[in-house]
Amino acid sequence: MKRRQLLSAGVAGVAGMAAPWVHAQSSAWPTRGPVRLICQYPPGGLVDTIARLMAPHLSQALSQTVVVENRAGAGGLVGTEYASRLPADGYSLLVSHASVHVYATATRRSMPFDPVADFTHMGMLVEAPMLLLVRANSPYQTLAQYVNAAKTKVLRYGSSGIGSANHLFGELLKIDGNATDHDHVPYQGSAPAMQDLMGGQIDGVFDPVTTNVAQLKAGSLRALAVSTPQRLSALPNIPTFAEQGFPSLTGSQWLGLSAPKNLPAPIAQRLTALIPEILSKPDIASRLEDIQTLARKTPVVGDDFVKLIQSQITTWTAVAKRAKVEVIV
Repeated sequence: MKRRQLLSAGVAGVAGMAAPWVHAQSSAWPTRGPVRLICQYPPGGLVDTIARLMAPHLSQALSQTVVVENRAGAGGLVGTEYASRLPADGYSLLVSHASVHVYATATRRSMPFDPVADFTHMGMLVEAPMLLLVRANSPYQTLAQYVNAAKTKVLRYGSSGIGSANHLFGELLKIDGNATDHDHVPYQGSAPAMQDLMGGQIDGVFDPVTTNVAQLKAGSLRALAVSTPQRLSALPNIPTFAEQGFPSLTGSQWLGLSAPKNLPAPIAQRLTALIPEILSKPDIASRLEDIQTLARKTPVVGDDFVKLIQSQITTWTAVAKRAKVEVIV
């Protein structure tokens, strides 16, 4: 399906009406287990971490076993497409991710599913801000020094792959900073990019803050900017892109709770109500603070979450066109 078709497709929100027999059936949900929480990335990463934090609390709230099922591949597309084709019965849920629903949609010529209409989106769980990282011994102490250098000599930055959020952030910095020699080096994930950064093969990496907090505090990495509107309370010495003259580089990679389209409204409403309840649990809040991947104070749920996804698709599709980034598959 072409990107231009995605925004015109019907919205599978949580307010849709279902047949009376479906309402009667769903009111008792869940009557059995397990409930699957599908993670479209391998174990150990951000999505898997959040899924495994959520699972026991969902299990307790629903009085049923909740298991995390990893379905990795193609930058999250494999597991997300798999989830989109499952029955909308409340026994298969998805930890949705902006990298698939927004950034892949913005950069791919075609998608195997509609990121809005093929899902029931309950709400946002957390957001992971983006950092521009350099080695601790890098000659670039500030974002201005980094951008100015890329105007006169080649600086190579790494990302987790072509068309990723990391890639688009790097290209947007290149455009807005007139950094004509800011060259992209794609990797199969963030780990090999970070390895080459530390080895001196590349000059910078765009990566979520989540997996880099320990190295930043230990001093093995330096962050030149963070993509939050305000500085992070746990890392107050990192200035934002906006305060350094790049307000367009404000944003994050969100994770949400979704399900296949046409999920019965009573089930969707119950799951939506559980999102702020679970995220406020002390052990969840403490762990999220540790990795600086935080929930919004005012939850973004239901139709507001759907509208946010649509808005971000529009924004980042425009960025992809400006940067001439297109993934042809």
